[in-house]
Amino acid sequence: MIKKLLLAIMIALPMCVVAQAPKFGIVNVNAVFEAMPDKATAQSTLETASKTYEDEFKKLTDELEKKYTEFQGLAADTPESIKQRRVQEIQEFEQKIQQFRATAQQELQRQQEQLMAPIQQKIQTAIKAVGTENGFTFIFPDAIPSFVGADVQDVTPLVKTKLGIQ
Repeated sequence: MIKKLLLAIMIALPMCVVAQAPKFGIVNVNAVFEAMPDKATAQSTLETASKTYEDEFKKLTDELEKKYTEFQGLAADTPESIKQRRVQEIQEFEQKIQQFRATAQQELQRQQEQLMAPIQQKIQTAIKAVGTENGFTFIFPDAIPSFVGADVQDVTPLVKTKLGIQ
């Protein structure tokens, strides 16, 4: 009797393992991100902000060039104290421009993170929902897979459908 029970368990065990095999998926997050309509809006907002900073930077560099040209145009008999003051003004203005550039880059980076975070969150939520609804054990980004077996499913279309995009 025990032999028959052990034999039944040995036969049933592989079937149970196969029935509960993990299900893997991959998703092309970049393709989903590029297809998001919110991305175009965020990109447009960033381009507008960047253009504003570029315009202001252009004004500052034009003003610096003007100051430098005026300095070069000083007569040879101009007192040394005036020349030193002009050089100091130019140096201070260059520092102001460098500080503006750094602040603008930080602000654009912060704004990009703020605008992209909700989009990335939507994508992650959709991936989780697809994984739960379809019984996936893992869903990996397909950035650089070394090997993708036949039993791995590309869930990118499912995620796009979940987000309502083509």
